[in-house]
Amino acid sequence: MVTLIDTVNGKVGADRAARHPEKQSRPDTPTLRKPDWLRVRAPGTGVGADIYNETRKIVKDGGLVTVCEEAACPNIGECWSQKHATMMIMGDTCTRACAFCNVRTGLPEALDPTEPTRVADAVRQMGLKHVVITSVDRDDLGDGGAAHFAEVVRAIRAAAPGTTIEILTPDFLRKDGAAETVIDARPDVFNHNLETVPRLYLKIRPGARYYHSLRLLERVKERDPSQFTKSGLMVGLGEAKEEVMQVMDDMRSAGVDFITIGQYLQPTRKHAAIDRFVPPDEFKAYEAIARAKGFLMVSASPLTRSSHHAGEDFARLQAARRARETAAGR
Repeated sequence: MVTLIDTVNGKVGADRAARHPEKQSRPDTPTLRKPDWLRVRAPGTGVGADIYNETRKIVKDGGLVTVCEEAACPNIGECWSQKHATMMIMGDTCTRACAFCNVRTGLPEALDPTEPTRVADAVRQMGLKHVVITSVDRDDLGDGGAAHFAEVVRAIRAAAPGTTIEILTPDFLRKDGAAETVIDARPDVFNHNLETVPRLYLKIRPGARYYHSLRLLERVKERDPSQFTKSGLMVGLGEAKEEVMQVMDDMRSAGVDFITIGQYLQPTRKHAAIDRFVPPDEFKAYEAIARAKGFLMVSASPLTRSSHHAGEDFARLQAARRARETAAGR
């Protein structure tokens, strides 16, 4: 099972302090009991468990980091039992300290030049048709790690030419030319999450800038219109419905093709508190609104995450584009 809420004492609490030293002076935030629709189980026995363990072995033997583990994703049991794992490159330590994120904060180590090859080998071994590559923020690097990101994409193309590639990037804030380096590597899907509404940025995502992130997504479409763009939101942080709808409009103005909306889950008591658990019917309403606003693809549910069902969603995304182009007579 994935532990989403830490305990005050013991190993989990100690791990929390090691991962998030910058948060330890903050008072504990209240925690809410999860509703039934958010309860998930890791695979127990049988084929699912065997594949889960096989995926885990490939990841560990390759010395790889996954966001599935680092971000305490609730879907790890389902995804790994289907040989789906989201690789996290450039180390396991982030230079940002976002209030929602479980990834370790601190000073990262130097980039590993063997990582692109190791990631590509793992993709080949798993036989992935679609892979998602994400990373920590690397504000310590002159290009934010853009060249390394691009090298990973090229290595996967060489090792697994039949695999489609989705990237989930940092914002490359104040890194001139970095975004263009990654765009020019020509991933199939360029994802960058806005995460929350502008009003909550200072509290939830203090190191980022809403309009910079929005502009990054817009630049992808300007430089390479053939690339799909994707972005995601967490809800349950205190945002209003009207604010979520405004973010949808902003995304569409930037040409974003695919929006994901999921429930925020509090990693530890030192992280931002959950304002409320959004019920499934509200997610269905958000999905209907987003489709009406013109997104090619929408994924909205309590357990939706950026890379959850990414392969199946990519196929639907391609089909939606073809249908739209046919309808427009292209």
